[in-house]
Amino acid sequence: MLFNILSTSSRCGHDQNNCGLACPQNRLSTSFTFVQVPSNQAGTGSFAVVCLQRLPFSEPSLTTRWTLLKSSLKQKFGCIFEGIPMAGKPSLLNDIYTELYISEGGSGMINDEHEIRQIESSFRQTSGQDIQINYEDIFHPSCDRPVRTVLTKGVAGIGKTVLMRKFTLDWAEDKTNRSIHFTFPFAFRELNVLKEKEYSLIKLLHLFFVDIKEAEICNFDDFAVVFILDGLDECRLPLDFYNNKTISDVTQPAAVDVLLTNLICGNLLPSARLWITTRPAAASVLPAQWVDRVTEVRGFTDTQKMDYFKKRFKKEEQAERIIAHIKQSRSIHIMCHIPIFCWITASVLEPVLRSDKKAALPKTLTEMYICFLLVELKLMNEKLNRPETDTLWNTQTCETTMALGKLAFDQLQKGNLIFYESDLIESKINTSEASLYSGLFTQIFKEECGLFLQKVFCFVHLSIQEFLAALYVFVTFFNTGVNVLSELQPRSLSWSELFNFQSKEQMFFKSAVKMALKSQNGHLDLFLRFLLGLSMKSSHVPLQGLLKLAEPSSYDNSETVQYIKQKIQENPSPERCINLFHSLYELKDISLVEEIQQCLSLGRLSTDKLSPAQWSALVFLLSSEKDMEVFDLRKYSASEKGLLRLLPVLHISKAAVLSDCNLSDRSCEALVSVLTLKTSSLRVLDLSNNSLMDSGVKTLSSGLASQHCKLEILRLSGCQVTEEGCAALAHALSCNPFHLKELDLSYNYPGDLGTKQLMRIALTHIYIVLSLEHGGIQRLKPGQKKYACELMLDPNTANNNLALSEDNRRVTLVQRAQPYPDHPHRFGHWNQVMCKEGLTGRCYWEVDCEGWVNIGVAYKRIKRKGQDDDSWIGQNDASWSLVCHDKFSASHKNQRIVIPMQPSGGSSRVAVYLDWHAGALSFYRVSSNALVHIHTFHSTFTEPLYPAFGFVLSSESSLSLCQM
Repeated sequence: MLFNILSTSSRCGHDQNNCGLACPQNRLSTSFTFVQVPSNQAGTGSFAVVCLQRLPFSEPSLTTRWTLLKSSLKQKFGCIFEGIPMAGKPSLLNDIYTELYISEGGSGMINDEHEIRQIESSFRQTSGQDIQINYEDIFHPSCDRPVRTVLTKGVAGIGKTVLMRKFTLDWAEDKTNRSIHFTFPFAFRELNVLKEKEYSLIKLLHLFFVDIKEAEICNFDDFAVVFILDGLDECRLPLDFYNNKTISDVTQPAAVDVLLTNLICGNLLPSARLWITTRPAAASVLPAQWVDRVTEVRGFTDTQKMDYFKKRFKKEEQAERIIAHIKQSRSIHIMCHIPIFCWITASVLEPVLRSDKKAALPKTLTEMYICFLLVELKLMNEKLNRPETDTLWNTQTCETTMALGKLAFDQLQKGNLIFYESDLIESKINTSEASLYSGLFTQIFKEECGLFLQKVFCFVHLSIQEFLAALYVFVTFFNTGVNVLSELQPRSLSWSELFNFQSKEQMFFKSAVKMALKSQNGHLDLFLRFLLGLSMKSSHVPLQGLLKLAEPSSYDNSETVQYIKQKIQENPSPERCINLFHSLYELKDISLVEEIQQCLSLGRLSTDKLSPAQWSALVFLLSSEKDMEVFDLRKYSASEKGLLRLLPVLHISKAAVLSDCNLSDRSCEALVSVLTLKTSSLRVLDLSNNSLMDSGVKTLSSGLASQHCKLEILRLSGCQVTEEGCAALAHALSCNPFHLKELDLSYNYPGDLGTKQLMRIALTHIYIVLSLEHGGIQRLKPGQKKYACELMLDPNTANNNLALSEDNRRVTLVQRAQPYPDHPHRFGHWNQVMCKEGLTGRCYWEVDCEGWVNIGVAYKRIKRKGQDDDSWIGQNDASWSLVCHDKFSASHKNQRIVIPMQPSGGSSRVAVYLDWHAGALSFYRVSSNALVHIHTFHSTFTEPLYPAFGFVLSSESSLSLCQM
């Protein structure tokens, strides 16, 4: 029995689409209860008022318990501890919450890369091209399709749990999603303790939410319900989606993992919505067919970082000082992409900012974490009321630090990030003293209590676990001589023996480098950075007391530096190289990168002579840019070799200019790997003027057809494409038509069939701008010759000392003046002549010249009369030229550049290539049908350009326009 919605909403004054079950005025004087529930006819997200059967409890009780549920959730989620629960002073979530960057898209596929790599990748890829989504809109329909289950991925510490708490709190405070009747947040770490028990879904809800039990609500079919399952990566339940039994009755008891699989699959409460959060490595646990939307928490943008520090420090100048400092270190800047690391940074820098002393701020990642450890030691001393004069390192703090370090290292080796009492016992930690650890390092080590007070432990962030693990390994080696990384039986050496045998130290660090390089997913990358950073003398000073050293170590790490550079020289994967460069940063050695920077700044970069290590340095340097708007390969190496070397840079670039780089179909194979990695930022790809031909374009089309390809602009102008290549492009666009907005195929030969196929795609998807201009069979010639044009000399411009012949295609300097009639376009003083044709677009021509000849182009407005230099080609802003004699020299605006190349003999053939729209004018020496580059002018052309030629009287010179 359906009622008019106004009959209820008008009584309470609430918006009809948001009025919820809690409203006590949502009643009529009947024995029925009216609530808003999802309407199948209206679609997900819409609600209609329906008449329910009489509920088995009084309506005031329902309203009261519903209100109590919201109150309990507000109490539970209203406050938050930056660090760990039950330690320190909580903050109001609404006061400290800073917006996070959340993007929509992706898949539930596994990502087994180390999370630090994912952080660095995410740091570079946050751009305006992403589809950003607000957390309160997480269940809004996508492309007119209902959204039941949302999977949100994000690395540790990125803010997933805080996001879930904020969503729940806003709902409980009636700020957002008021059409939702019940929100039930669960944490997998709490559900883990019920592994051996059986419950019905209703009993499970009653167990966690007492207010629901007391309200005697046993049926949720007619309510809008949201289940939040936080931390799928922490789940220790089997979750066997394919073999678990099927249940659809919410009152039927089953194991908790059976309840969860049936809830996720939609067998239980199919109308309910689910929001599941996870770290990326565990995403594949959830079958993709049951996920309607995938989102990713990217962390803080630069603006959001500033917002965070402003809320933390209140004084804007302090926040600005912190931002300025963290930008000086690439590692720290990237890590501040993570909210939890912003908190670590604030914890370290806050005492410095409050002090009048200008203390040195930590610059490396290792220095930052050592400072953080010392901050926590000082807090511990304050809690124990120890005098400030007491040393931070004493028996208790040393033992506790090493115990936590051993636990961190042991569990890191096993891949465990969440620990239970059994894990602590295995690492020989007294569980009765666990509270001491979390009391001592309240913000380093986290102890949480689930529903049944079973203790769950974890480090606040994976990086803290890896730092303590590295600290444990380092201190153990330098205090006892035991290398816990060694696969051999460790042999203890005295400290004096270690200094007599420095090779033991070198072997220790080399073994760590080798282990990290062998890791397939990079799980020891950050561990290695910390371990090497701890070897620095500057790291030993604050650790005196923990390290059994009378003074800082005199160990020279220069051999370790050289060993790392040797490994870079061996050219491992780009990811490995990048981590090795980060490791050199921790050792404060940036010599390789400085070499490249110096070459770039002085314009002396010759990539033909770069060693593999220098190539890696160049990749690292370019990859350091967060927002690389345009990557122009021609600035570094206009070659296929250069592209393959610098391919990792394309992943972080929004636009790639690869035109005129002598690329082939092999390059297309490499580019496909970029187009089909879902993490690529590439949106504009310019491949113009490369001999890709149909084979290359067909290869490229396989990447365009991928659903991961987000390319918006593709330029294939002058790539020798025929109808075969056009057919492949048309097929690719029909498979993935929603992203490409512009396709440039000008200066190709698509033929009638290719033109029809592409036009059909353009008409079907009207947002695609298709360019097929200047086509023809002549465009299949190799290189620049495909742009050959026919030129004629203009007799009305020839100086009287120039004789034209061969149908105005040859000009000769003569001693006897020619009887030309007066004409306003004729050059008066200088021996010059222009062609009839004004050129735009792409044009190519060749000339045979003898003697002293000036070859160039000029605007029509160039001066024709007078003896001043303004009318000489190349001596003004209206012309560009190349002088060919005993040497080449290029001129423009009266500025002359001598080219260190000689013409071949007394006569030579010179080619000229004009790309008017690109603003490029190039000259080549033609040798055995090969083009040798002489010089290129880069300018912004505003008028048609006319080929022009000049001679001097003291020479016997001539020039012929070649037939192409």
